[in-house]
Amino acid sequence: TATEERQKSVSFTQPYFSDAQVLLAKMPAGAMPAKASSSNTVANRAVTLEQLDGQRIGVLSGSAGDLAARKRFPKASILDMNAAADAALAVKTSKADAFVYDKSVLLNLAAKNPELVILDEPVAKLEVAAVLSKNNAALLSSINKVLEEMKAAGTLQHLRHKWIESKQRNDAQQMPRTKNANGVLKVGTNATIEPFSFMSNGKIIGLDIELAYLLGERLGKRVEIVNMPFESLIPALQAGKIDFALSNFNVTEERKKLINFSLPYIDNDISALVRRTPAVAAQPAAQDSGGNSGGVKLSTPADLKDKRIGVLLGSEQDRYVMRTFPNATVLQYKSPSDLVLAVKSGKVDAGLYTTETLQEMFRSDSEMGLVGDSLYPVPIAMGFKKGNNALREKFNDFLRQIKSNGVYGDMVDRWVKKGATAMPVIANPKPKGVLIVGTVSDKGLPFAAMQNNTLIGFDTELCYRFAAFLGKEVRFADMEFGSLIAAVSTNKIDMVASTLMITEERKQQVDFSDAYYEMGSSAFAMKKTIVVTGAPTETKTATPSFMSGVIDSFNNNIIKEQRYLLILDGLKVTVIVAVLSSVFGTLLGALVCFMRMSKKAILNVPAKAYISVLRGTPVLVLLMLIFYVAFASVDIDPVLVAVIAFGMNFAAYAAEIFRSGIEGVDKGQTEAGIAMGFTKVNTFRYIVLPQAVRQFLPVYKGEFISLVKMTSIVGYIAVQDLTKASDIIRSRTFDAFFPLIMVAILYFVISWFLTQSLEYLERATDPKRKRKKAGKA
Repeated sequence: TATEERQKSVSFTQPYFSDAQVLLAKMPAGAMPAKASSSNTVANRAVTLEQLDGQRIGVLSGSAGDLAARKRFPKASILDMNAAADAALAVKTSKADAFVYDKSVLLNLAAKNPELVILDEPVAKLEVAAVLSKNNAALLSSINKVLEEMKAAGTLQHLRHKWIESKQRNDAQQMPRTKNANGVLKVGTNATIEPFSFMSNGKIIGLDIELAYLLGERLGKRVEIVNMPFESLIPALQAGKIDFALSNFNVTEERKKLINFSLPYIDNDISALVRRTPAVAAQPAAQDSGGNSGGVKLSTPADLKDKRIGVLLGSEQDRYVMRTFPNATVLQYKSPSDLVLAVKSGKVDAGLYTTETLQEMFRSDSEMGLVGDSLYPVPIAMGFKKGNNALREKFNDFLRQIKSNGVYGDMVDRWVKKGATAMPVIANPKPKGVLIVGTVSDKGLPFAAMQNNTLIGFDTELCYRFAAFLGKEVRFADMEFGSLIAAVSTNKIDMVASTLMITEERKQQVDFSDAYYEMGSSAFAMKKTIVVTGAPTETKTATPSFMSGVIDSFNNNIIKEQRYLLILDGLKVTVIVAVLSSVFGTLLGALVCFMRMSKKAILNVPAKAYISVLRGTPVLVLLMLIFYVAFASVDIDPVLVAVIAFGMNFAAYAAEIFRSGIEGVDKGQTEAGIAMGFTKVNTFRYIVLPQAVRQFLPVYKGEFISLVKMTSIVGYIAVQDLTKASDIIRSRTFDAFFPLIMVAILYFVISWFLTQSLEYLERATDPKRKRKKAGKA
C-alpha cells in the first residue's frame, strides 16, 4: 500500500488496485462496505485524497480548509458552508462528498457522528494563532511574550490535551478569572466551532476561550468575550470593536495582508471528513390508489428510514429526522394539530413529536400509538433575548426556589403523571408591570392547551408562578412555533415558554434559562400500521351512525369546555381585520391610483414602484417584515399590524382596479361635463366616478373576498383568528376534520355576507335599476 512514510524509502509505480482497507479498518466490527455502484460519489469508492478530486467538497468560506481544498482539489466542486455542523450534515445526507477543515474540529464531529470518518492522510498542515489589527503592535508583543512563557511551561500542550485529545473532557467548567483587573480586553470569537469555541450549559467555553482568560490573567485585564459570526471578526478588529480574536484562526498568507497573527498556539492538520459507508438509495413505498403507502408496517423507529415522516417546522424533531433518516421524505407542518391530521389522513406514515404530549393525546384518541420507545431525551428551557440576563437569572432563581420547596415536584406530578386539566389558584396581589410570554396554545397537554377559553398546562402554571414571583401580571402571546424566536429577539415578547428544546443552533439566537424539564421525543402512527409482538386481537365495535357522529363532534368541538367562545373570538378578529384592511386598503389604493394617473413624475414613479413591489411581495413576508422589522422596537397591537399589512397589499391591487375602471370611461364624458360648467372635481365626482364604479366593482369584489380568506395567516404574529381557533380546538379534541369544516363554513358565511353587501352597492349604482324604480314610482 502506498503511504507517505514508505515513499521516503522506495519509489512506487502507478496504483494498479484501489484498496479499501483504510476505510474498512475504521468500520465497526463485523461491518463490510457495500458493493460499489456506478454512481460517481465518494461514498461508493473514495478512500484516498486523490479520489476526492472532482467530487463535491464542503468548506467553511474563507477558512484555511477552503484555501487548502481549492489548491489540493482543483477539479472539485467547492461548496461554501456557514458552520462546521452544517458541513458535517451535508456529508451525512450525501449533499457533499467530503468536508475539509481543521482536524481538531473534525475529530469532534466524527465522535458525535459514527457514520463519518476522517481520512488518514492530511490535506495540508496548519498553525492556529490569535489575530490582531495591524495598528496594535503593543498588544501583539505582549500576547507573544505570554504565549512563549505558556509554551515553555507546558500550558499550551495541557490545553491541547484537555480540549482536543482527552475523551473525558468536562464541558461544565469554570473559566479562570482575573483578580484586581486593570482594564478590559475584548476578545472576539465565533462560538460554533467545538472544541475551540462553543456553547455548553448556556456558557461559551472551549480551548480558545480558556486561552483568552489565561491571557487576560497574565496581562492583568478583565476579559470580555464577544460572540459574533466568523466573517464579522476581521471587520470588527479593523473597526476597533474588539482587541483581538481567538476563533481557531488558521495562519494563511492571504490573511497576513489584512491582520497580524500572534505566535501559533496549536499545530494541526487540515483533513477530510467523509461518509463511513455507502448511502443506500431510498426505495419508494408502494402506494394505494389514495396516495397512502400500501402495506406500511412499523415496529421500531428504525423502520422509518425510507418512509414519509411528519414533523413540526423548526422543531428539534425536524433536525433529528434530517440527521438520522437522510433517505426519508420529510414533511414539515406549522402546528401540532396539522401534524396529527397528516398522520390520520395518511399524508405521512408517521410523525415525530414530544413523548409527554403524545401520551396525553392517546388518553382520548385510541386510533394512534407510539412506534417503539422514546428516541432521545432533550432538556427544555425558557428562551430569552440575547443580553436579557437580568430576567433570565431571575427565572433561574425562581426555578431553584420552587424545586427546593416542593412546588415543582407537585406540578410534575399533577400535569405530567396524573394528567391534570385544572389550573390552581396562584396568588398575585397588586401586580406592577406586565410579563409578556410567547407560547403555542395548541402545543397540547400536559404543557399548554386551551380549556374554557383559558390557557392551562405545566408551562402556563410555571409562567403564572414566575409572574407572581416578579410581582407582575402575565400576558400570553399565542403564535406559531416558528415565530417565537423572532418575537423574543425583537422585544415583542419577554420570554418564550413553549417546551423550547435546548440546541446549539438555537443558542446562537436566544439565551436559555436552566433546564426545567427533560422531555422525550417519540414516533407515532396509526395503530393499524404498528406491529406489536404478542398484541391482543382487537375487538370490533359497532360503527356509530352518521348523525350521531356529527352530534358527538359538535358537542366535543363546540359545546364542551365552552369552545364556542374560541370560535366567537376568532370570528370577531377575522371580521375586524378583514373590514378595516379593506377600508384602509381602499383609501390608500385611491391615493396610489391618483398618483399613478398623474402626469407628474414625482407622483407617478413612486406609485408605479409601490404597486410593483407590493404585488410582487407575498403577503406573509410583508406581514412578518412589518411586525418584526418595521415595528421591531414599537409596542403595537398585532391586530393593527395585520390591518396595515393586509391594507397595504390590498391597496396595490385596488389602485390598478380603480385605474382600469376610470380609464374605461370615455374621455368625452369628462369633456362634456366641463363644457356644461362643472369643475374638474365635480365632473369626476358626478359623471366619471359613478360610471367607473360600475366597471370595477365586479373585479374589486373578487379581490375583497381574496383578502378575507388571506387573513387566515395572522396567527404568525400572535393574532387568534378563526384558523388559529380551529388549531387550538383540534389540539384538544384531535378531531381531524370537524374544526376545519366548521371554519370553512364560517369563512364562506363571512364572504357571502360581504359579497351581498357589495352586490347591494353594485345594484344601487346601476342606472337601469334606478330608471326601473323611477318608472314604477
